[in-house]
Amino acid sequence: MYLLALAFPYTVLQAQDAPFNKDESWKKIYRAAATKINDLVDTRLEVKFDYEKTYMYGKAWITLKPHFYPTDSLSLDAKGMDIHKLALVKGKSTIPLKYDYDGMILRIRLDKIYQNKDKYTVYIDYTSKPNELKEHGSAAITDAKGLYFINPHGEEKNKPVEIWTQGETESNSVWCPTIDKPNQKSTEQIAMTVPAKYVTLSNGKLISQKKNADGTRTDTWKMDLPNAPYLFFMGIGDYAVIKDSYKGKEVSYYVEKEYAPVARRIFGHTPEMIAFYSRVLGIDFPWNKYAQMTARDYVSGAMENTTATLHSDILQQDARQLADGNAYENYIAHELFHQWFGDLVTTESWSNLTVNESFANFSETLWNEYKYGKDAAGATNFDDTKKYLEDENNASKDLVRFYYADREDMFDAVTYSKGGRILNMLRNYVGDSAFFKSLNLYLTTNKFKSAEAQNLRLAFEDVTGQDLNWYWNQWYYGNGHPKLTIDYVYDEAAKKVNVIINQTQVDDSSTDTKNVFRLPLAIDIYHGANKERHKIWVNDKTDTFSFAYTSRPDLVNVDGDKITLCEKADHKTLDNFIHQYKYAGLYLDRREAIEYCASQQDNPKAVDLLKTAMKDPYYELREFTMNSLDLEKQNVKDAFEPILADLAKHDAARTTRAKAIELLGKYHKDGYKSLFLQAVNDSSYSVSGSALTALAEIDPEQAVTLAQKFAKQPAKGKLLSAIIELSIRSGDLSNFDLLAEEFDNLPMSQSKIDDLPYFAGMVFRIQNTDQFKKGIDAIVKLRESIPSEQKEELGKLINEKILKPIADNKRTQGLKEQADYIKTKLPQ
Repeated sequence: MYLLALAFPYTVLQAQDAPFNKDESWKKIYRAAATKINDLVDTRLEVKFDYEKTYMYGKAWITLKPHFYPTDSLSLDAKGMDIHKLALVKGKSTIPLKYDYDGMILRIRLDKIYQNKDKYTVYIDYTSKPNELKEHGSAAITDAKGLYFINPHGEEKNKPVEIWTQGETESNSVWCPTIDKPNQKSTEQIAMTVPAKYVTLSNGKLISQKKNADGTRTDTWKMDLPNAPYLFFMGIGDYAVIKDSYKGKEVSYYVEKEYAPVARRIFGHTPEMIAFYSRVLGIDFPWNKYAQMTARDYVSGAMENTTATLHSDILQQDARQLADGNAYENYIAHELFHQWFGDLVTTESWSNLTVNESFANFSETLWNEYKYGKDAAGATNFDDTKKYLEDENNASKDLVRFYYADREDMFDAVTYSKGGRILNMLRNYVGDSAFFKSLNLYLTTNKFKSAEAQNLRLAFEDVTGQDLNWYWNQWYYGNGHPKLTIDYVYDEAAKKVNVIINQTQVDDSSTDTKNVFRLPLAIDIYHGANKERHKIWVNDKTDTFSFAYTSRPDLVNVDGDKITLCEKADHKTLDNFIHQYKYAGLYLDRREAIEYCASQQDNPKAVDLLKTAMKDPYYELREFTMNSLDLEKQNVKDAFEPILADLAKHDAARTTRAKAIELLGKYHKDGYKSLFLQAVNDSSYSVSGSALTALAEIDPEQAVTLAQKFAKQPAKGKLLSAIIELSIRSGDLSNFDLLAEEFDNLPMSQSKIDDLPYFAGMVFRIQNTDQFKKGIDAIVKLRESIPSEQKEELGKLINEKILKPIADNKRTQGLKEQADYIKTKLPQ
């Protein structure tokens, strides 16, 4: 699963108290893998849908066998269902079985004691009522309906009618009676009867289609290899299906029809990704097809259903968005890698989720390295390190976690971002050959089974011949990360440099060494462009390493591969960092040097380095440099103007051009007007929006005129933000209806969250009550469509920082009807 992580702008977040959960009873509950009494063998479903009632009518034939011990009973997860018939299948006849049902679990008494070699099949006729289910959720996941009817009555303008399922963690048992645990596996066959105008998607291959006399069609999908119940999937809607292939296997993309022309620009790297992952793992894509479908109102980022990934509709980008590059390519890589790690081999328990999600997260680095180079991989690695480090609470959580409040809590930056970095460090430590050989052994040994982190350790030990318990105990079964201070003491008389590494996460007065990390590091010593590498081990709270020299090194670079997950205070000089940028060369080497020089913008040498970084070969570092410039300093403003002008005109990366144009606007020079006027018509929303904002700095009237023109056309991202901001600044809200509709139709994404303060500013100022209600409805709709794992926190922010201040303002103005309308949208 790819989590759609959203963040509010700082101005909205400030002064917000973090939620506090007083209930800590979970700390005493050991979260073991589910005990296996019966094993799933095969699941066969026949289902049809009642769009009016949002019901699903199902018939299930479930084949099982005792796991080991003989048993005369069976428990099935079946949440919120009406059970019409439950029987044992005996040949062509059925025998009714006695059962107890509490609305969540079916406890069935079988007709006899079955041995572990005996298979038996139960038949269940039932109705699934997902919208009536009162599922007990958590702060992380408040919505676990399993089966979702989207716009079932067709009442919502500009929204298609869809049905889709979301099984992870244990929600497919809302629509399919099963043993809803990740350590179960089953083959499956699903026959879906749907309106004939819709297409369907499920696991495996479509083996038959039958037209019915009532205007429906029955599609039968068959999955002949076992997979976990939470990976069962159904998707239904009015989609265009674009087909590619990989080695004769169908690779398909299900998108809303307006996105059919750009579907290959969004998903078209998929066959190449399949080939790449198959090659590095030494295991060819294990399933008989691979499809990807988009979904409206999806509850997270994406889900790796076996052979049938479901993505949020944020992946549906138009041609102007794609001019900036595919913002969600990592989603595609992440979910595809799950077809091996998560689907072929599945975590045995949510405590061991790392064997699913850490691998999928790591795969993003792999893909970026292969496709776009080491800088792109370094940027991906850095971004995930930052995600993990930015929440100090993450440091208290083990990667493999046997104690948690709710299983949904496992889907966090520890499992994803930290876990991916742990694999990245392991790859560096054992080397590529041993790393991928170990992954091959893990997958081969455990295919079509469930596994835990210890299975992974055993595979690595088998290949490398090393005892790796120290690594697993430290990184998988421990918590936190090293916090390093690095000092350099040069002794010119003795011709040596002492490198002192101190682990500050350990209290100075403490004699407890359990929080001291054991770290294999490379220390590179540079004389000019010549590098001498020393491999060392950090074992203690404070370690000192001495290196002799004949002439003083230009740079001593600790963690030369920039691979270690840590916080660090690296006490290099400005000259050291300049040398690091020029000769060490990795993404993080250069980024660290830029960051240091950005703190020294009164120093001519630092400014010269920043000028060099403005032409860095990697576009993200060019943008990082621009974001670091202090244009309030006249020396900086003067020095960088010609470079910014050149980037604004010629940079190959649209987002870099957009940033340069944005900064040029701060110079307030009429000489750039022709550049801005040309750029407002660029095919990129980013370039166009930045140019419109920059134009407003020198010719506000013309910028407002253009904003009014662009408001009548599709606008997203920076262009939409610029139009809204200019409308507010000018006081011209004549295009409110168009902009409100454009904002409302945006899929849930970080971009939409970024636009929210601008849109809320328009609603704040609008006087017309009907328009005001339309704007409030759009904000509330956004609040309700926040992915469930973030809905409580971010929904509270929208209520406290946006809706309530608007209501207070309207009440102050005497606009009681408007204030009261907001009150109806707030929690009591």
